[in-house]
Amino acid sequence: MKKLIIFLFLLHGTFLLMAQKPRARDLGIPFCGKTGLLNAITDVQGVEVGHSTIITGNGKNILGEGPVRTGVTAIFPRGKKFSPVYANWYSLNGNGEMTGTTWVTESGFLETPIMITNTNSVGTVRDAVLKWYVETNWYKGEDWWYTYPLVAETYDGFLNDIYGFHVKEQNVFEAIKNASNGKVEEGNVGGGTGMTCFGFKSGIGTSSRVVTLSRATPTQSAGDSTNYTVGVLVQSNFGNGGGKKNLTIAGVPVGVELSDDFDPVYNKAAQSSKRKGDGSIIVIVATDAPLLPHQLKRIAQRVPLGIGIVGGRGDNGSGDIFLAFSTANEGAFNRNETVSVESLPNDLLSPLFDATVQAVEEAIINAMVAAETMEGINGNKAYAIPHESLIEILKKYNRIK
Repeated sequence: MKKLIIFLFLLHGTFLLMAQKPRARDLGIPFCGKTGLLNAITDVQGVEVGHSTIITGNGKNILGEGPVRTGVTAIFPRGKKFSPVYANWYSLNGNGEMTGTTWVTESGFLETPIMITNTNSVGTVRDAVLKWYVETNWYKGEDWWYTYPLVAETYDGFLNDIYGFHVKEQNVFEAIKNASNGKVEEGNVGGGTGMTCFGFKSGIGTSSRVVTLSRATPTQSAGDSTNYTVGVLVQSNFGNGGGKKNLTIAGVPVGVELSDDFDPVYNKAAQSSKRKGDGSIIVIVATDAPLLPHQLKRIAQRVPLGIGIVGGRGDNGSGDIFLAFSTANEGAFNRNETVSVESLPNDLLSPLFDATVQAVEEAIINAMVAAETMEGINGNKAYAIPHESLIEILKKYNRIK
């Protein structure tokens, strides 16, 4: 009986391992920096992430019927409660949308959850969030005469019936309901369901870094150190302008090395209005370091460095838009009273910049590694990056032993 229990336990563990999508580090891909426990944006305490994934139908695209390959992703900076955080944003190339950013810049605060979806569903998601506020008494009875939900997008029309408007109110509510502070599902999920990157299937990816800073605070002596976490989530749909040739992983020109016989997204049979170069990437950076809005702008401005490491060029048809927020200074938002806040000196920010770049790089590769080959409208197919070939190429360049 004891042997049977052990066997069943091991069998259960095997199935769990099989069910979990591999991540870049599982393939042996080397990255710099120390990660948090989950190597995810949820390593920043309080951050919650949820998805709603819509996959239905096959074959020829019939407007309004599908096939459908899309969804919604929700991010809550401090969980499902009204608790504004210091924030700021930056755009590498503005061929995209992130609603609510003018007030983020003006006020210095992000007052809402962050929602990510496809290009044509931004309005639906925004309206649904407003309705969710009303139904859940988001403002706890306070008379709040304005609110600006933050909704970002990337284009999934190569695989998805994007003009069929399949993201509905219930999908937004589902993503919100599913938001939790645990492991973050990656690849073909949520808003990333129908996305591609460098001609390969991509989607949602995440990563984190832990940084140790030596500093003095009112309760610490000079020379004492504090650990801070930087977490990143990407909806990755960029780099398709140059095809796979620009893709670089761990410093290796993987895209060039992959055989031309391996057919990426774009092929003669593909039927789509999407042109090479169209795409986008949304990057959300979270940190528990006490940063003010102007410092968070500096964090967001480092995101393109991580994108560039993997081969991104900020193509004309790409909406590359980034937002950074800090969960520190929880009492900073007050409409009536003067408050005191804590902030790091600018001279200590460089390690956080480095952590941001590292986490962005890994999150993008995690999205590609987790993504699976997907066929969408009109038989259009986005292929997953081949893991075995990737490993062999990295071995060739002595990046993996």
